[in-house]
Amino acid sequence: MDYFKDITEKLRAYKNIFLTGGAGVGKTTMTRDVIAHYEEEAKKVAKLASTGMAATLIGGQTLHSFLDLGVAGNLQELEQNKKLEINKKVKKLIFSMDLIVIDEISMVSDALLDMIELRLKQADFKGSLLVVGDFLQLPPIVRGYGEVRFAFESASWERFAFETIELTHIYRTDDSDFIELLAHVRDGFVDEEIHNTLNAFIKPLPNDLSEFTFLFGKNISASMHNKNQLEFVDNELHIREAGIVKHVKSVTDRDIERFIDDARIEKELELKVGAPVLFTRNSWNYFNGERGVVVNIDATYVYVQKRDATVVKLEAVAQSKEVWKESSIAGKKELLQESLFSVYQYPIKLAYAITIHKSQGMSIEDLIIQTNEIFAPSQFYVAISRSSNPVRLNLIAPKKQWRDIVFVNKKALRFVKKES
Repeated sequence: MDYFKDITEKLRAYKNIFLTGGAGVGKTTMTRDVIAHYEEEAKKVAKLASTGMAATLIGGQTLHSFLDLGVAGNLQELEQNKKLEINKKVKKLIFSMDLIVIDEISMVSDALLDMIELRLKQADFKGSLLVVGDFLQLPPIVRGYGEVRFAFESASWERFAFETIELTHIYRTDDSDFIELLAHVRDGFVDEEIHNTLNAFIKPLPNDLSEFTFLFGKNISASMHNKNQLEFVDNELHIREAGIVKHVKSVTDRDIERFIDDARIEKELELKVGAPVLFTRNSWNYFNGERGVVVNIDATYVYVQKRDATVVKLEAVAQSKEVWKESSIAGKKELLQESLFSVYQYPIKLAYAITIHKSQGMSIEDLIIQTNEIFAPSQFYVAISRSSNPVRLNLIAPKKQWRDIVFVNKKALRFVKKES
């Protein structure tokens, strides 16, 4: 089936689409292809997500900033904060969009979807909506101890009348037994056979931990492991600071700090010749999560040798924070995307460790998962589905039962099973 053709034809017919599927099925690639298709036709696309990190992954902005929701978590707070009515600029901006893309829809709460619907109605939005994600991955962030409520629990989900398109072919691995295991883990299903299969991945750790990437649940654990392992490399330490270029004077340092964190950019990249690294984005000669070793560092470039012995010559690349803004072109007012600032850094990070949250979208060949830092529904699935080679997958023996680690939100599971 030609999913791309199906999606673009439905969107052109002003149908709203829910693009879904498990990890590694190409949701992000498909989303980028649809966005590129629209932009090549000079159509306006709003690329949005509920969190800064998800937004930076598609080169967009947060729902709250684009829709002018301030810090409101629901319609009542929007009213209390005197933001219930739409302002003229935001109305014009939303109305001018041909397509609105919302990535990581699983992280959008029912209350946020209600606010999205309100703004689209207020702006008389005539375009199409493409929401992307897997409800059996990252859930909405809840303040305090409130109940997790998903976008599909909102009455507005029904009113959007999404047509579901599910991608099913996993590109990350072609191991059929492992693909079957991933399907069970995604559903939170553990029987004796799965219990034994997972136990088989508990192996003695290698003496040289530098060959593997540890996945941790906590930032502090990943930072400490990277720091400790780098000390074993007996070469000069090179620190590459991120270069920052402000294009708009009003940009604050806090805005830049937040973007650097969200975009997984190393503010101070510590490297040594001989240190293993992961590429943190896709390019024609490397992919997000691919491993290599630093073989040379000079004033301008970092040289990374990949497994196939090819050496990639890297320079600092820019990631920019962009917003839609009204500008005058030849006396005529037009809405254009404007860069607020750009951050330049090498697209690599130390390969010793990374957090599960920041591994989103990565395909990692040599993986050790610290199972004792799994604390959230579907977190273990996100972690284990990063593996592109199950032969090189190690699980740290958990202190809990597998069923207490491999668990999902029951409401999300019921919804996904009903949709598929």
